[in-house]
Amino acid sequence: MSVVDHDDRREAFAVASHFRAEFYACLASRGDAMFELCDALLCTDGPVRTLVDLALAPEHRRSHGELYAGLNRGHIDVARLRRAVATLPLPRAADGRLVLAVDVTPWLRPDAGTSPDRSFCHTFGRGEGKHQMIPGWPYSIVAALESGRSAWTALLDAVRLEPGTDLAAVTTSQIRGVVERLIEAGQWREGDRDILVVMDAGYDAPRIAHLLAGLPVEILGRMRSDRVLRRSTPPRVYDPKGGRPPKHGGEFVFGDEATWGTEQAVTVTDTRLYGKAVVRAWDRLHPRLTRRAAWLEHDGPLPLIEGTVIRLTVEKLPSGGLNKPVWLWWSKTDATAADVDRCWQSFPRRFDLEHTFRAIKQTLGWTKPQLRSPQAADRWTWLIIAAHTQLRLARPLAADLRRPWERPALPNKLTLARVRRGFRNLHTKYPPLARAPKPTRPGPGRPLGSTNHHRADRYRVGQLLVTGELYQRPTHHKKGTKPRRTG
Repeated sequence: MSVVDHDDRREAFAVASHFRAEFYACLASRGDAMFELCDALLCTDGPVRTLVDLALAPEHRRSHGELYAGLNRGHIDVARLRRAVATLPLPRAADGRLVLAVDVTPWLRPDAGTSPDRSFCHTFGRGEGKHQMIPGWPYSIVAALESGRSAWTALLDAVRLEPGTDLAAVTTSQIRGVVERLIEAGQWREGDRDILVVMDAGYDAPRIAHLLAGLPVEILGRMRSDRVLRRSTPPRVYDPKGGRPPKHGGEFVFGDEATWGTEQAVTVTDTRLYGKAVVRAWDRLHPRLTRRAAWLEHDGPLPLIEGTVIRLTVEKLPSGGLNKPVWLWWSKTDATAADVDRCWQSFPRRFDLEHTFRAIKQTLGWTKPQLRSPQAADRWTWLIIAAHTQLRLARPLAADLRRPWERPALPNKLTLARVRRGFRNLHTKYPPLARAPKPTRPGPGRPLGSTNHHRADRYRVGQLLVTGELYQRPTHHKKGTKPRRTG
């Protein structure tokens, strides 16, 4: 090992140690129990299937009752933890700018009738492989993307979406908070390139770009192929007949090539997997807004949110599926050929976040616990983010403890599961932070022969706990009787 590599490993170990100390300081109540739970999550080999199995790990020195008590009654200073994550070294694109991705992933709870604040979450691929709406807790995740093909992302924030919330408003507030923390941490300074935020077709990209005006961000979102946009306002021409001048230009119909006109930029790129990629861009297109839905209570005239429309077509798909064009909307105008190439090449990197979702669900067991309270689910979610962050920081430190049938990995190219496999060896080198458990005596518990007469309340899917109507269904009721409702 060279001196440079030794210095890099020492610096990486110092950064990881500092984050562990800061993470422990963020655990305000029952911090020792939650900190040891996070260490057990990091050091246990194999995928996490149940929470109680983590209590058997050597790193978890407390009972399984303390494990659940930490999740149900503990407290995490989320604001401080968010700032701590924002100060860590973050991946950047080839041109040095930060690229953020935002997406919603569900924690499905279809059978948890006693869990409040559940919403209908859109899922695909369950059962017969079709679109379904299943009750659960949706979470909006923001992460920083790496350049090139990678399954690693830097998780920065997570917000649980309550029933009936405006997705665009919540996403805007979340992105604004992340960007402000990045600026405060010195991740972005005056003169740097704007932060690129990539999102899929489920978001209203023009509205989010309008709400984030004033921040150094660029919005790149996918649009449906049946959208209709408008061109810039034509110059005013005197009409002897009078009348109000037009506010919008001609239509730009995504499905009608006759309305496209001449594009402002055209690029052709040869790719390894998709063949020839042809990209066309049209400048200064905006949606025609009406006073309904999100713009119903907007004060003043409706804005003209202009941007650049990008159409991407490839020669083939690796899966052999139906090859459809991809429509993108970029919040900036006057795009050059270099800007167009940067935008469409940044959009596929958004799918790296899907690999992160798969890793934290299947390997770290994010959605495995059967927690009743959504607040406990939020605490577990932030423990997962802290564990994922520690694994990301341990990439240059972990040894490749591969199985005999696994291929050797390149330096700093280990997957999350293989970094976690060697984290126990690193854990012994970190300074101890959690205090030793105190000896306790278990309580008497429920007297023998007694039953629980306090039935748990049941909640309707899609209603808030504070405003929704409680729906209490008895365990056994006579035929013909209706469930009892309590306000």
